[in-house]
Amino acid sequence: MPSVETSSPPAPPGSAAADAPTGPAAVAGDALRSRRRTRVLALLALTALVLVASIVAVGMGAVRATPGQVLAILVQPLGWDLPWAFERQQALVIQAIRLPRVALGLLVGGGLAISGAAMQGLFRNPLADPGLIGVSSGAALSAVVFIVLGATVLAPVAAVLGPFTIAVAAFLGGTGTTLLVYRLATRNGRTSVATMLLAGIAINALAGAGTGLMIFMADDQQLRDVTFWTLGSLGGATWTVVGAVLPFLLIALVATPYLARALNAMLLGEAEARHLGVNTQRVKRLVIVLAALAVGAAVAVSGVIGFIGLVVPHLLRLAAGPDHRLLLPGSALLGGALLVLADLLARTVVAPAELPLGILTALVGGPFFLWLLLQRRSRAMLSI
Repeated sequence: MPSVETSSPPAPPGSAAADAPTGPAAVAGDALRSRRRTRVLALLALTALVLVASIVAVGMGAVRATPGQVLAILVQPLGWDLPWAFERQQALVIQAIRLPRVALGLLVGGGLAISGAAMQGLFRNPLADPGLIGVSSGAALSAVVFIVLGATVLAPVAAVLGPFTIAVAAFLGGTGTTLLVYRLATRNGRTSVATMLLAGIAINALAGAGTGLMIFMADDQQLRDVTFWTLGSLGGATWTVVGAVLPFLLIALVATPYLARALNAMLLGEAEARHLGVNTQRVKRLVIVLAALAVGAAVAVSGVIGFIGLVVPHLLRLAAGPDHRLLLPGSALLGGALLVLADLLARTVVAPAELPLGILTALVGGPFFLWLLLQRRSRAMLSI
């Protein structure tokens, strides 16, 4: 008996089945939705990491509190009563000391990391760092100058600025140095990334020489202040400091992710990005200004903390790829969480003393940087 072939009737026009894309368009749509879902899940996971790191850091120290007690203390001002009892001393320590320290760590770590991710996208080099444009060295030089000369030559200025002298000097020095590097690299309205890199190296060397001269002129107490400041610390965190630095870092943290698509296009090269409609000159200017704003503000309140801007974006790039739509906000979240955990280790590992943050970040970042160099060398040897 001959077989009878049957086929399903065609879908009526206007139905979901008839309107659904087929072929390559369907595959591309599925891939796009999958990437978007992966990006959302990754950002949610990093947000959870930030929350866990913050609760752990707030609760650990000389005065300990369980996660439940931490949550009860945090929501008490809202009029909510949770079932975890706590002592008044715990509430005072957490609200007045640890919360501003954790908040400052999240802001500083996020600002350094997102600036590093943006600079790596601008230079198209995963080994780039915000310090390449001179902001860290310029901030350090200005701060050291006021530490050494603030009681003599610069006493009138220090009297006006009061307790914010070092922070204001560091911020102005960092942003001023960055603007100088940008001006040297710009000619006829066009900014050369290669010239910017070379100018940054030269300015970093000059700033280092100036810092060395100030250290040579400093007395013993000034040397101790300079050493502690240049190694980085969140020990000076207060709600006043957090409020002073919040606008600058918040602008950078909110505005930088809007450059993600442009930085993705610039990974192809400047000429290709311009053909895609990207105003490359505007992107360069915005990246430099936002990086200077974030790093200058961060260095002003925490001192020089190295390797966060290098290590965090590269870790995320290795795990999730080079898409700046995930890389920029993800770096901000991961950088904040890692700096909070590093600060927790710094204030507990040698308690009651406090280990400078720069030492811990260098201990982690240095070997990681060497590993990156060895990986790149191995790939270069294999390609020969």
